[in-house]
Amino acid sequence: MRVIINGIAALERKTGIGHYTDSLFRQLRVQQQADRVTLYPAGWTKGVIRFAREWVFGRTKKGATVFSVGDQREQHKSQLAALSTHSRDLARAAARTACHRHFRAVCARAGFDLYHEPNHLPWGSDLPTVTTIHDLSVLVHPEWHPADRVRAYERHFFRGMSYSRHFLAVSEFTRQEVIRHLGVSPERVTAVHNGIHPRYHPLPADEVDQALRELGLPRGYLLYVGTIEPRKNILLLMRAYCGLPAILRRAHPLVLVGGWGWKAKEIADYYDTTAQHQGVIHFGYMPDSSLPALYCGARALVYPSHYEGFGLPPVEMMASGGAVIASTAGSLVEVLGGHGCLIDPEDETGWRSALARILSDDDYVESLRQGALEFARRYTWDECARQTWAVYRAVAGR
Repeated sequence: MRVIINGIAALERKTGIGHYTDSLFRQLRVQQQADRVTLYPAGWTKGVIRFAREWVFGRTKKGATVFSVGDQREQHKSQLAALSTHSRDLARAAARTACHRHFRAVCARAGFDLYHEPNHLPWGSDLPTVTTIHDLSVLVHPEWHPADRVRAYERHFFRGMSYSRHFLAVSEFTRQEVIRHLGVSPERVTAVHNGIHPRYHPLPADEVDQALRELGLPRGYLLYVGTIEPRKNILLLMRAYCGLPAILRRAHPLVLVGGWGWKAKEIADYYDTTAQHQGVIHFGYMPDSSLPALYCGARALVYPSHYEGFGLPPVEMMASGGAVIASTAGSLVEVLGGHGCLIDPEDETGWRSALARILSDDDYVESLRQGALEFARRYTWDECARQTWAVYRAVAGR
């Protein structure tokens, strides 16, 4: 059996879906014969498509560079202003059409048995198709997303569903969402948890201290990792933190690691006018290689999201030996398995109290860590790939 995986999401600066695509592909190649699994695009086509997407979609690859909040917002504005909305939409449509046609040609001549779309919206194909659904936030909460993304889902999502013979969901929560909201029969949806990279584990103290010195951070900060967008509830987090006593904030800054996303103006304004003057530090996007030391140096990871299909950062924090404060929303209760402190995402007072306790009570921090490291070890890409391949075989009739 030969499988082709759409790797477009892994071409860009990786966030959740890009990591999923890349990690799953690599582990499948380890488990299976190399020629059984192919990532599209490859070779010279990969470079052409990456360049086209960076230009047409207004994105530039910045790798490990860390930007100030103002730099990122101004850069984003200038990119969007470079093309009129109409021209940009036409260019995107043309780029998608050309890419889809090339993909179909590759599938036709290479003799694949199955196509896996890891990013919600499968392309039309004559192959049996498996589609991964990470969450349904665009459909159930369109107000959290940019208008062009909502339009794309309105145009393509349900047509894409008709292409899909089977769906993978990254959690049981997401599986139930697909069944309930989309009316998909339960036997057509399989829950397969994400894995985490082996880089996330407790690090030696001197290695952590060296990394923190380079970043100018003390030990014991609060850490958030993820894109800054409305769904992540960062505004409530900053307000809760800024309401803490000054003595706690001076000793324990709140560190935000993640690029500015969509609809972030209100969050950015609060950061500019209030939060950055009261102990909140925004580092922007940071390379994956920097994250293990950041997790290990933190007092706790804070994750107040309104909605999650899986939620990798809390699991990565547990695998690093750290404590987690997370919301009760979406998949987080399932994925954390009873480890960590869970608070309603709308309860600002509750978040403030939890932050105060975790910054002042060492025994409480230790209690949150108990058993979390062992629990997180169950989330491996090896197991994710094994279960995914079993779904491939069932769908392809092998």
